[in-house]
Amino acid sequence: MIALTKDNRMLGYQLLSRYSNISHFVTTREGGCSGGNYASFSCSPFSGDEQANVARNQEILCSLLPQKPEFLLIPFQTHGTKIAVINTDYIYSSTEQQKNMLNGVDALITNEQGCCLCISTADCIPVLLYDPCRKVVAAVHAGWRGTVAGIVSKTLELMRERFQIETSDVIACIGPGISAASFEVGEEVYETFKKEGFAMEQISFLHPQTNKWHIDLWEANRLQLIQSGVQANHIEQSGICTYVNYEQFFSARRLGIRSGRILSGIMLNR
Repeated sequence: MIALTKDNRMLGYQLLSRYSNISHFVTTREGGCSGGNYASFSCSPFSGDEQANVARNQEILCSLLPQKPEFLLIPFQTHGTKIAVINTDYIYSSTEQQKNMLNGVDALITNEQGCCLCISTADCIPVLLYDPCRKVVAAVHAGWRGTVAGIVSKTLELMRERFQIETSDVIACIGPGISAASFEVGEEVYETFKKEGFAMEQISFLHPQTNKWHIDLWEANRLQLIQSGVQANHIEQSGICTYVNYEQFFSARRLGIRSGRILSGIMLNR
């Protein structure tokens, strides 16, 4: 990944940085005003941090972007596969209606300028998508439940349906999340992936000392992208394990559920 700010509080991707008509970012734990397990750049309103701190951190975030978003969209995620298309219905709705539209949503898609689509994670896998031909962006929250349910594939399918994209044009970036080495799972999780037809020889291994299965969510989502038609050379992976690098990135397994969240965002500039 590349640094978008001198203090490394926001990182980005080489592939997406080539396009001047979009802004994107991945936050770290640096440079905010929150404390404790939220220290310090906690931008998600749904993880228990004080709202005044979250609001201030969001102000800092928006000030660091090349262009200030008209809307900073952060859905209340539920590890499901509900996808919201952000259009004029959202833009011209009341604040309360907008809040309801983002409830229970784990992926966002838009072709509207100035709408910054964000996903909150702390070990789960954030995926940012951009079709430079149709000018459509998406942000996807892919924890293990979302991954096994095919949320990345479903997001690409909805982008095809609503915006007539070609998946071969899509740029996809897989962000910081828990690595296979750190993601030990129970037999039931392994069997769930196997039942859904994942290539278990590519996305899992049995630890020789613990005799426990480990799942590679990065690879599972990369394969999902390729199977959906995204070109391999259009995919960038951060390779950053949040569990190992918990001092720089929030990790729920390290810090507990009541801790901060990484924010990954993408926006079509006005």
